[in-house]
Amino acid sequence: MSRSARRVTAAVLASGALVAAAALPAVADGHGRGHDPRPTVVLGQVQYDSPGRDTRSNRSLNGEWVTVTNTGRRAVNLRGWTLSDESRHTYRFDLRLPGRSSVRVHTGAGRDNSRDVYQDLRRHIWDDSDTATLEDARGHKADSKSWGRHHHGPRR
Repeated sequence: MSRSARRVTAAVLASGALVAAAALPAVADGHGRGHDPRPTVVLGQVQYDSPGRDTRSNRSLNGEWVTVTNTGRRAVNLRGWTLSDESRHTYRFDLRLPGRSSVRVHTGAGRDNSRDVYQDLRRHIWDDSDTATLEDARGHKADSKSWGRHHHGPRR
């Protein structure tokens, strides 16, 4: 190999090492490829007003629901996580949510499965102006979603 070819090769290798060294802090900070800075478990759609007349029938109660979505690739153990409204009606999870999937939390009674879980309540809880709050097993807020014309934030 000629002297100039060795110099070019050395320069290419050195520049590659500099680029790799510069990329390491970005990956360590979570800005590199494959890291999602958003929370992995979030609230999705909310159906707070049961379709049709609001009766206390189980069908009417299950017409109101909140969707909880795992946006990440890996399953998340939701055991001990809670979903609550402003009046502090609280549902405690006991399930593992697969990656890139959702579960609907219905107000009424039913048989829990991989797509739907039930709070087994006998009255509607999601008001026309309310906030759904999702907390992890340690009590840290993972997400919240509010709705209603005159909503001024959760009463806590």
